[in-house]
Amino acid sequence: MHIHILGICGTFMGSLAQLAKQSGMRVTGCDANVYPPMSTQLEQAGIDLVQGFSEEQMEYKPDIWVIGNAMSRGNPLVEAILNSGDKYLSGPEFLAEQILPGRHVMAVSGTHGKTSTSSMLAWILEQAGLKPGFLIGGVPADFGESARLGEGRYFVVEADEYDTAFFDKRSKFVHYRPRTLVINNLEFDHADIFEDLGAIQRQFHHLIRTVPQQGNIYSPKGCEPIDQVLDMGCWSDTYSLSTLGSVGEAAWEAVPGKADCSRFEIFYQGQSKGHVEWGLIGEHNMQNGLAAIAASTDAGVSVQQATEALAGFQGVKRRLEVVADSPSITLYDDFAHHPTAIKTTLEAVRAKVGSDSILAVIEPRSNTMKQGVHKSDLSESVTSADMRVWFEPEGLDWSLAEILSPEDRVFKDFDLMLATIEELSMNTNEHLHIVVMSNGGFSGIHGKLADRLNLQAPGKEN
Repeated sequence: MHIHILGICGTFMGSLAQLAKQSGMRVTGCDANVYPPMSTQLEQAGIDLVQGFSEEQMEYKPDIWVIGNAMSRGNPLVEAILNSGDKYLSGPEFLAEQILPGRHVMAVSGTHGKTSTSSMLAWILEQAGLKPGFLIGGVPADFGESARLGEGRYFVVEADEYDTAFFDKRSKFVHYRPRTLVINNLEFDHADIFEDLGAIQRQFHHLIRTVPQQGNIYSPKGCEPIDQVLDMGCWSDTYSLSTLGSVGEAAWEAVPGKADCSRFEIFYQGQSKGHVEWGLIGEHNMQNGLAAIAASTDAGVSVQQATEALAGFQGVKRRLEVVADSPSITLYDDFAHHPTAIKTTLEAVRAKVGSDSILAVIEPRSNTMKQGVHKSDLSESVTSADMRVWFEPEGLDWSLAEILSPEDRVFKDFDLMLATIEELSMNTNEHLHIVVMSNGGFSGIHGKLADRLNLQAPGKEN
């Protein structure tokens, strides 16, 4: 079978392309911007890439056109495909039709933590010898790739609530038909496609409708938006998760043994089952780890096997990843782009570093952020940082300076911002932790700061 993928360099579609190639298909594709690192990964996998969306690509004559959700009507290749009457599918449809049949699908959903929890779950299954397949919206350090076909029965998928394609406005995850479902949390996000939280909850209800009666659903105890979704109708067994520290209140519980949550104990039905001691920090990661451990038991993995696997878990790129350091400065890259994620990330760093100085550098560039949906929560989200620097991106139709405290520094000039960060770092006596948060490339800020501050990749001598 030959497939041609439109929008192939996106994280999801690029990962899907690699799964298709591993399945023995011929894979070609195109995108508006064909550039590394995704283009390099695809080319190394033997996938031919085309720049742009010209009608001439109809000459490929694939068996199926796979159309990414970044494509829209008016695109010349899209219009040619529609006119031709050829078969076309969305990425999630293709995954469901060609990759997932016969697999026990373990889906991880929610507003936050999907990538991390999916990575943890896949790693637990891998360490248990189950050779899982996976498709994750990030790169787990332990695997070094975002997707793998796998050899075993189990397939872990990051279940995104974003819409499927221009011709299918349902959430991607309704296509996956999971037997094991994790719902990490639920808040309003993606204001560019959802009118309100209720619209997102309706999509989660549609997802729950696809979980079989013999399937299992794991979700945090006391999360009202999730409880409301479950009240719409649920036909599967549900298991509550809790990190509140009171044992016996939920089916699965994690109790921190250290303030930064780098050690925590696991309880099931009120009984201690083991503990995790790992390199990650923060209550949010403890919550993610608890969900991954609980879900892994659906595959017959023991809690002891799961905790041992997480002890060696190396994390996910762009999730509080140390990208450069020196004896006096540590530079982190983090994907946080929602006030809740910003807050939990900075709280985790504070719990870890104590009285050291924290400088948060934030670019609010997501569609939801640009619309100002969460602007009232931004000032509160950064209180754990001693210094806050914000970059106001183009397309923001409201003023960052007007909603932040006077101590926060807001810049529209990137170079001036870099100079200010350099000045702040020189005037700090304590060890400085610079946490850069953006869901984009942020104009290569990490490398530029590393050069200015004489930082090296971790483990290298300065």
